[in-house]
Parts: sequence; C-alpha cells; structure tokens
Amino acid sequence: MAVLLDPDWLAQRLSSVSVKGIASTTANLIREGQIAIGTQLPAVRTLAEKLGVSPATVSAAWSQLKRQKVIAGKGRGGVWVCGNNVTPGPVRFETIGNYGDNVKANLAMAVPDPALLPDLSEALLKGAKSPALNSYRREPIAPPLLEAIKPGWPVDSGSFMATNGGFEAMNLIVQTLLSPGDRVIIEDPTATRLLDMLDNAGAEILPLPCDEEGPQPDALRLLLNKKPVMFIHQPRTHSATGNTVSKARSAALSQALIHSSILIVEDDGIGELSCHAVWSLGRYYPERTLYVRSYSKAYGPDLRLAVISGPASLLKRIQSWRQFGASWTSRILQEAVAWMLHDPATQQQLQLARKTYAQRRQLLIEALARRGLHLPQRDGLSVCIPVASEQFAMITLAARGIAALPGERCRSAGSQFIRVSTSLIPPQQIASIADALVLATGMDLAAGAKSDI
Repeated sequence: MAVLLDPDWLAQRLSSVSVKGIASTTANLIREGQIAIGTQLPAVRTLAEKLGVSPATVSAAWSQLKRQKVIAGKGRGGVWVCGNNVTPGPVRFETIGNYGDNVKANLAMAVPDPALLPDLSEALLKGAKSPALNSYRREPIAPPLLEAIKPGWPVDSGSFMATNGGFEAMNLIVQTLLSPGDRVIIEDPTATRLLDMLDNAGAEILPLPCDEEGPQPDALRLLLNKKPVMFIHQPRTHSATGNTVSKARSAALSQALIHSSILIVEDDGIGELSCHAVWSLGRYYPERTLYVRSYSKAYGPDLRLAVISGPASLLKRIQSWRQFGASWTSRILQEAVAWMLHDPATQQQLQLARKTYAQRRQLLIEALARRGLHLPQRDGLSVCIPVASEQFAMITLAARGIAALPGERCRSAGSQFIRVSTSLIPPQQIASIADALVLATGMDLAAGAKSDI
C-alpha cells in the first residue's frame, strides 16, 4: 500500500503557490529523493486548503507532472509518484533501435540509404553564396526556396515557413496551437514521434481508423462529435503502412469535414520519395490547413529541412513561438535545397532512388509470397506485416538477430503488426529474413494469408 505524503510537510516546502511553483518544487523534491517513488500525494482539496489556493491550481500543477510522467492516477484513487525523471522525452521514439549487440539486420528504422542520396557538395557551395548570408533578419523562408517549391506545391497557401526538419515543424505546430486537454484526431497507426509530441502537449488522442486509401470518412464524422480541435494525417505515403490517400478519399474526407471548423494538419514526411501525388485537404479548406513537407528523406537528413504552408495568421503564431529558439532555418541549407530542386542531375538521382527502393521492397514482398504471406503493393521505405502477437514476433526475430518496429510504438488501437524497413535490407539476407518474418507472424500461412492492414 502506498504511503500517503503528509500535506503539512509538503505545504511547508511550497514557497510559491502558483501552478508553476507547486509543480516545479514538487518535481525537485521527487528528483532529490525527498518524495519516494510510490508515495501517494495529498488530495487536491486537502493541499489546496493548506496552501490557501483554489483546488484548480493544485489540479493544474498535478496535470503538469502527469504530462512529464512523474505522477499517475486520478479521482478517488488518488495520485502517486511513478517516476523521478522530470525531463520529458519522446518515450516511444527513444526506445527504437535499442536492441542490444546481437542484431545482424536492423530493420526497425525506415531511413534512406546514404548511397541513394544526392551529392551535397555543389549544392552547399551554392547555398553558401546566399546574398543574405550571416544576416540576423528572421525571415520565415528564403526567397529562392519559396520560388523553387511553389510551382509543385499542392496547396494554394497564404504563407510559408522553413523549419529544421519535418518533426520540428510538427512539434512547432503542436506546441503552439494545442493546449493541455485538447482533443486531437490522428490516424491510427501514425508516426511514432507524433504520438510522443501529443503526449508531451497533454492532448487527448482520438485514434482514427484507416484502410488502404487512408483515414475512414465515417469514422472521422463520429470523432468530430467529440469536439476535437485538430485533425492530423499523412496525405500520401504513410510512414507505417505504406498506404496513400487517394483523390476520391480526399474528396470524401472533405465532405466529412464540411460542417466542422477543425484545424487540419498534413504531415508529408516521406516527401518527394513518394511515388504518389498529394491530394491535400487544403484544396478545400486553405483557411484552416497546415501542410508540412519534409526534404530530409529525399535530399539528405543532414539538411534538416522542411516547409510548412498555411494561413498567415497561424504561421505568424508559430513564428512567434519559434523566437524562443532557433528563430529561423539556415539560409545555406534552404538555398542548397532550392538549387537541388532545379538541378537535373539531382532530380535524376531522386528518380533512381524511388526505383531502387521499390525494387528492394518488391524483393521482400515476393520472397514472403513464396512462403505463403501475401502483402499488398504499397509505397515507402518499409512493409507492414500483420502478426498474431507483436511480443511473439519481436522475440522470434530477436532470436535470429533481426530487429523490427512493433506496431505498439505507432498505434493507439487497431490490430497487431510489425513494420520492417526495406530501404537498407541486404539482398543476400532476404531469404533468411523472409523465413524469420513468416515464423514471426505466428499465423497458419498454409492457405496463403493476406494482409488487411
């Protein structure tokens, strides 16, 4: 049974009785070991009376500590200390790749092959000749990059902003436009780090079921009844499933959203490596759509570049929040990407990369089909494989020196699966990897099973 912390003892140590003061002092006491893990904290009303503040003040302080995964519980069951690490971090994402030293084939990270990325030498030299180099002017996007991206941009947006990668763009949106307790519709499954960001912001996640064409419109209509403030989805090649939103599905989603004022956020993480067009909901709702395109996977992760587009009022708020940190993205990197978007040799290399990734993915799909596991022809740097048990699948693969991503890292509900990266899969290991994957499904494949994810 948990030991109940003496409210008088805690009240004496809370010199500041603001939300921030209560939360930070309590966090320090936990971190220093003065409040042990497992200790039950005083009831909200009891502590509020001792401090002479509203119960809402103490409740808000406890909410901050819950978001940091320091305390847990609610209601009559009380709250107790569950951890002493008061620095928030992306819990799901940070556990990807920690598979020990016995991994022969790490297929957990769907990342680009360095050999298929364009040579940055000339591009960086061009970027270093930017006429605005070394200026402290905080412009949202370099004019050459804006000029380069606009002709192929899928949304007629009012404003644009360059950021330090796609995930920074998404984090800026989440941190700026969400408040604790806000409800957010997000496709299920989704990108691991997006779930971490929403948890950190204290948002309530409303998982949206998807099929091979993307989010399901009828399910979206039902979730809109819960008064969410944001809808997040990946508008083309999906990072977990490889699905892409069709033109018809985009139109159906627009109809589901017609009586709503919800903010739409589109995370185009794979960017120009996708083989599909983007059917953005910004075509229907430009006044409330934020579209994010990352250039890291197609042009190079060290470029750390993405672009957000959307209404000027929202980007102004995001830019204002950004002044706490980097303020702007390197003009060298922006103008390097602008040059590559116009460079014929770079674009030819990009076409080769798309073709090569498709061939590697196809080799694994064909190897699995020969063993009775039939997966659909989709896009991206990975394949999604349904399994009877993710735990069984991960143990089975680990015993054979193979690492994969369990579906639990990127889903809130739905069926169990693993994601296997194909972008760096060694050709000479495909047969043995396919054998292991078939065993890992834990299914009877004698009749030729088919994936429904």
